Amino acid sequence: MHAQGYAKDSLQIKVYTEITYQNREAADIKLITVFCDYCSEKQTTNIGNEALNRAYNERYNPDNILENGIKKLAIIIRISKDDFLEMNKETENDSLQKNSE
Repeated sequence: MHAQGYAKDSLQIKVYTEITYQNREAADIKLITVFCDYCSEKQTTNIGNEALNRAYNERYNPDNILENGIKKLAIIIRISKDDFLEMNKETENDSLQKNSE
């Protein structure tokens, strides 16, 4: 039996976020770190934004809620190599566009 195929055609990027709770309500969500040594600045920003969206969606998961305090989340983002390369092309196209202006 073969393992799942995502490992062959995708990248896995780890991101740390924090959710600050006050009276069991999410008061703030912060991006701490995107672990991607080979990402451009724009790719890191896009991946960080996706992690913030995922943390936002997880903020009222019963496993994450605290009375008061900070809940740290490690979020794994899988992106296909094709999509990642496409993000890279978009970044190059944006740079070319800025340089031509």
